[in-house]
Amino acid sequence: MHLEYKNILIRNAECADAPQLCQWWNDGTVMAHAGFPKGLGTTEARIREQIRQESDDTIRRHIICLDGQPIGEMNYRNQGNGVCEMGIKICRADQQNKGLGKRILSLFIQGLFREQGYQIIRLDTNLLNTRAQHVYEQLGFRRLRVNPDAWTDQLGRPQTSVDYELVESDFISYLDSPEQQ
Repeated sequence: MHLEYKNILIRNAECADAPQLCQWWNDGTVMAHAGFPKGLGTTEARIREQIRQESDDTIRRHIICLDGQPIGEMNYRNQGNGVCEMGIKICRADQQNKGLGKRILSLFIQGLFREQGYQIIRLDTNLLNTRAQHVYEQLGFRRLRVNPDAWTDQLGRPQTSVDYELVESDFISYLDSPEQQ
């Protein structure tokens, strides 16, 4: 997908993005919420190979740009039967907590429903990530369940996740909303 809204661009990741993704993925402060406080320890070569294997029918990674500069990434994974699972990371700390997440997610969700034809979008987040949960709920996501001790992070700490689901009729877009003017 190639989605634009004002100064925001969401585009398919390319092999040329591997150095930036490698930097983010190996940074424990960026990856801690995903259970990797020590980073992934991956290489540019591995990331390039992952990108080469992606397709709209399986999984597709995207780069989020603001004013032409990469600030994060998103992805979706086709679960079949009109369902996809998505994720987002605003990786640059100086772009977090500015209200960008709702606009970026609105643009991406709109593309998943209208361009990719999905009927249901699912995601999960760490129970401790209350800020993300608040944003998802503002966009219309419905909390499905809490999964105690769903996974263990790199430091051996059990983590609890929260599952969310969104259908298009419940989607609340923050593109062109008065609070974003």
